Amino acid sequence: MVGGTFTTTAAALGVDAVVGDPRFLPHPVRVIGRGIKTLEQWANRSHLRAMELRVRGVGLALVIPVSSAVATWALVWVGTRIRPGIGDAVAIWLTSTTIAWKGLYQAGQSVRAPLRQQDLETARQATSMIVGRDTEDLPESEIVRATVETLAENLVDGIVAPVFYAMLGGAPLAMAYRAINTLDSMVGYKNPRYQDFGWASARLDDIVNYIPARITALLLTLVLGALRLSWRRAWQVMRRDAPKHPSPNAGIPEAMMAGGLGVQLGGRNTYQGIPSNRPTMGDPRHPLGLENISQAMHVVQATGALLLALTILLGVWTR
Repeated sequence: MVGGTFTTTAAALGVDAVVGDPRFLPHPVRVIGRGIKTLEQWANRSHLRAMELRVRGVGLALVIPVSSAVATWALVWVGTRIRPGIGDAVAIWLTSTTIAWKGLYQAGQSVRAPLRQQDLETARQATSMIVGRDTEDLPESEIVRATVETLAENLVDGIVAPVFYAMLGGAPLAMAYRAINTLDSMVGYKNPRYQDFGWASARLDDIVNYIPARITALLLTLVLGALRLSWRRAWQVMRRDAPKHPSPNAGIPEAMMAGGLGVQLGGRNTYQGIPSNRPTMGDPRHPLGLENISQAMHVVQATGALLLALTILLGVWTR
């Protein structure tokens, strides 16, 4: 049973690496997103008191992950009842949809390609698809910073965390994790609309990413060393700068990426015209440039490959 979970996770990683998320196939996250939007519009009422909004937000943060896990379990069960091989295939495909290994690499490529052609306008548009900050007037160095930060932060919730939960509880737990992550991305904002209603979703996302973020630090140590980047400086920067980050988890991979590449991340961003100063991560040993996107993409690929190797080994060992 345990070995089967590892094998399924390894297969899901392989499927995501090769296929990714084809647009012609239905994606569970879109269904989850529609469910969140529907329930949020019904439950999040401006006339309610803060405590009432928090209680409703807790309900949303429980209903969405649990229902996602149950629906996933049901689909795998139905497939298994038809034929065991079909159940396995359903579990592998559903688990693969919670992983964004190929998608993360493609995000970096979508920015790197136009930058290589010195097409800043297209690079800015591509950057706007992967970050929330304003990108209309970003110079090349800021486009690079935004892309490297995104690749670093999403190592946790795009690759390591879903794989971690898939190994623990198969496709249902991986899907529950993805539902929590989607909740945070939709309602986990500190603004008047979601300050109270989204509180539980944001805190739950922090909790479920706590262990994966620290596993990511260990994986990055191996990956940076293998890529002949400075894993020692990455650890020094992580210990010094990660606690400055607003998130208890996102600062870990971002600081390690900054230290490993010898660049400085963080700083001033603008959101809908409003400036926001974020803590800096790392030291500006080298100026930010196109090569840093390539380095970050190599880190993404190596991290995914290392996880794939580990899941295969665990599957063989526990068989």
